[in-house]
Amino acid sequence: MTSWLKGRSGQAIFASPLFGLNHHPRLRHEGPMRLPLLSAVLAPFLLLLPSCVGAPERRPAPSPAVAPAPAPRPMAAPAPATVEWQYRPATPGSWTYSADGAGSSALFAGPGAGAALSLRCDNATRRISFTRAGAGREVMVVRTSYGATSWPATATTSGVEAARAANDATLDQIAYSRGRFAVEVEGLDMLVLPSWAEVGRVVEDCRR
Repeated sequence: MTSWLKGRSGQAIFASPLFGLNHHPRLRHEGPMRLPLLSAVLAPFLLLLPSCVGAPERRPAPSPAVAPAPAPRPMAAPAPATVEWQYRPATPGSWTYSADGAGSSALFAGPGAGAALSLRCDNATRRISFTRAGAGREVMVVRTSYGATSWPATATTSGVEAARAANDATLDQIAYSRGRFAVEVEGLDMLVLPSWAEVGRVVEDCRR
């Protein structure tokens, strides 16, 4: 609460709990009164300074050390490419030709072994049967310098057999293949055989 007092010299002075004593605004301020007034004005702000200071910044905990990744295992070397049939060694053996009243045959056999492949012409049906000795999948693939041909086949007591008409174009490709042709049955070794005259002779017999 502000009240007015009268000083010794008769001047009007107002008194305040916050600002202390001061002269009337219309009167000239004296020097000694300025310091209490400035202190009173700044006091509330000085009290607020501690609350404006933030809490000390927390540093993040150090990340755990990461173990180095294991070195990759060396990759296995790829399997070597399959050698083309033209570059494989020829199957050991030779062709023989024979004929009878029912037709003619060409047999390929190794030294001291039975026939690995036989061609038989049936004069009655004009069909040629290819028989691969052994047990394998019932599909026969014939490869020549003209390309590859797949024939359906059946299992017999003699092996895997595929029968074709005498006018089948693949028979001409066998006869005129560049030096050799191959017969492949899954489950059995590939035969790489010479294109000798015995093969073409059986084909011609069946076309007469």
